[in-house]
Amino acid sequence: MKNIQSIEFHSGSKEELLPDFADDFPYIASRSEIDKYIEGFVPWHWHRAVELFYMESGSLEYYTPRGKIIFPAGSGGMVNSNVLHMTRAKSRKDKNLQFLHIFDSSLLAGEQGSRIEKKYITPVLAAPQIEIIPIFPGNVMQDKILELILEAFQYSSDELGYEIKMRETLSKIWLMLFELSRPILEKGGEYNKSNDKIKLMMVYIHEHYSEKISIAELAASAYLSERECFRVFHDCLHMTPIEYMRSYRLQMACQMLARGRDPVTVISQACGLGSSSYFGKVFREYTSCTPLEYRQKWQNSDI
Repeated sequence: MKNIQSIEFHSGSKEELLPDFADDFPYIASRSEIDKYIEGFVPWHWHRAVELFYMESGSLEYYTPRGKIIFPAGSGGMVNSNVLHMTRAKSRKDKNLQFLHIFDSSLLAGEQGSRIEKKYITPVLAAPQIEIIPIFPGNVMQDKILELILEAFQYSSDELGYEIKMRETLSKIWLMLFELSRPILEKGGEYNKSNDKIKLMMVYIHEHYSEKISIAELAASAYLSERECFRVFHDCLHMTPIEYMRSYRLQMACQMLARGRDPVTVISQACGLGSSSYFGKVFREYTSCTPLEYRQKWQNSDI
């Protein structure tokens, strides 16, 4: 199981990069140490792969366009394919440890167009109303799902039959998740085109955050009016485009300060935050410390 303390993205995108994902067995197991992420949260992102997780300790807030769910220790869940989400530790005082199974649906479905894919996989992946399926202890089926999620982390990739065992266990979990989601599937739901639009605008910001970005330019990147641009950001990320741009630039500044030695003036310009005086002001509001204090904190710690 790989320890992860940061998130990487595909170039020019906010889709998560999964470097150890193999074509012949599209699955990875991760141990996510949320406390060691810069600022203690995982920023807005998405991935085609399905995310199945278990909270070993601490408490984690999962945000999606539909709202927020809190997952305490002992709970778990499934994040659907291509769902925009972010996570934040509920408290930085506690140790927040999360175990994750990340896998492509083809691992369970087999050949494209198979009966398994049509009958059990696609109905869940294509359901716009299913962003996250929460799994909490205290229910017989959900207790069993949590047990199987944990059991699968005990498998060793060196043992005979590892891949078959893993696929078998994930298939059992998926079938139970399918059963849990049937009432939601029967109600149906309409696809929200805003999900595609917000991703286009996030990609644009990711590519141009070092430059001056006008709302007109941002809206045009998703073929929207300025008014629609504001509405989509409010509906999906619960903030304005200006707030998201500033937040993203500050996230990039935090990474540059924590990992490099460039002067503050260089970083403020590289992140599109203007003069060092303005940068210092907004950075202090964001982190409650100066850029140099922040660099010292992260580069002198064992985090």
